[in-house]
Amino acid sequence: MSIESLNQRPRAVDVLPRNMRFSTNGVEADNLPLRAALVGTFSPRKCGIATFTTDIYEQLGTYYPEITLDVYALNRSGSGIAYERAHHIITDDDAESYRTAARRINESGVDCVWIQHEFGIFGVHEGEAICDFVDEITVPIVFTFHTVLTEPTVLQRCIIEHLISRASRIMVMSQHGRNLLVERYAAPPHLIQIVPHGAPERPFGREEEYKEALGLKGRDVLMTFGLLGPGKGLECVIEALPAIIAGHPHAVYRIVGATHPDLVASEGEKYREKLKQMASALGVQNHIIWENRFLDTCELLDQLEACDIYVTPYLNLQQSTSGTLSYAVALGKAVVSTPYVHARELLADGVGVLIEPRSSDALADAISNLLDDRGQLAATKRRAYAKGRSTIWPEFARASALLLRSAVRPPRSARPIVAPARVNAPIVRHAGSR
Repeated sequence: MSIESLNQRPRAVDVLPRNMRFSTNGVEADNLPLRAALVGTFSPRKCGIATFTTDIYEQLGTYYPEITLDVYALNRSGSGIAYERAHHIITDDDAESYRTAARRINESGVDCVWIQHEFGIFGVHEGEAICDFVDEITVPIVFTFHTVLTEPTVLQRCIIEHLISRASRIMVMSQHGRNLLVERYAAPPHLIQIVPHGAPERPFGREEEYKEALGLKGRDVLMTFGLLGPGKGLECVIEALPAIIAGHPHAVYRIVGATHPDLVASEGEKYREKLKQMASALGVQNHIIWENRFLDTCELLDQLEACDIYVTPYLNLQQSTSGTLSYAVALGKAVVSTPYVHARELLADGVGVLIEPRSSDALADAISNLLDDRGQLAATKRRAYAKGRSTIWPEFARASALLLRSAVRPPRSARPIVAPARVNAPIVRHAGSR
């Protein structure tokens, strides 16, 4: 497929009925039946989008059982994964598989299609196969853009602009993502809805109970969770540990999660071993606990409950969503993070602490300050927990139901969606850095 051919395709705003192109401001999630095809990676595949798509399936099923979701799971050829809950499997590098899926969707009687978009999950060439796929679909399409790039390549921009042209609704999880879609990709503002990443609802302040269950009684527990890879910035935390431990000798850093499957395929566990060697060279190996496996959600939440300070030192500042960040905030954890998009918005107003990227000194200062001042640590946790009440699963499910219904129900008004203003948190800089 050429870039020119993408630009020549008809825009959905020219071909879709008028009642699919406006917000349904004020419409409540009624209890009328609705059936949607849900397209994305899916459990048991191990990736963040798969976890998110599975959460959609489970949470809407729990809170809005009148909404039926047919899962169309994206799969890599030869993966060997069995998708027991999937309605259909799409092989991500097979054009005929996409055509078959589109035909099945059209013939199935669904009211709409909800597609989770991320570069890298729709096959080669930036996943351009999605463009042919959506052009075959004859019902309204809802997109979730998990990443909105500030500086896309020419092909990436063409793909996103084409998907926008086919959209009846667009979901993003940050104000920043919405702004980028409007200002840089010319997305119609009234198509876009902000739905914050969902999170679990659990009681506040049970650290000691869960620390004891993990054999960590009396320890100050730091934690990072996720598929291991160079973009996580874990080197900075390991480099910060000597300074943290000097003032807090009972501190321990838990690195939880398997190495990213793509990284394992290309180089095995070379990256993890490099981090372990760094820890040994710095003399902090006894203050790091490695949990080298992919945890299911329930166990992940149990381990998060044992955490005092959750650390996301990510290097990619364009990252617009982090499921584990949402989880940590909803569970009432003090968060220290680099200022990537999701963190800037979610941690504003003292909900967490932002530090400059790639600075072990700034990390050490921020973490040590929290451990030195237990009152501040406790207050930060309480603010996080309060913030998380707006993102817990019932709220996420309600917003998701409204999103789908707005794509298929005639609007009561044509007022555009007005996103709430967000305030970004200030970045704490280390005194010796510029």
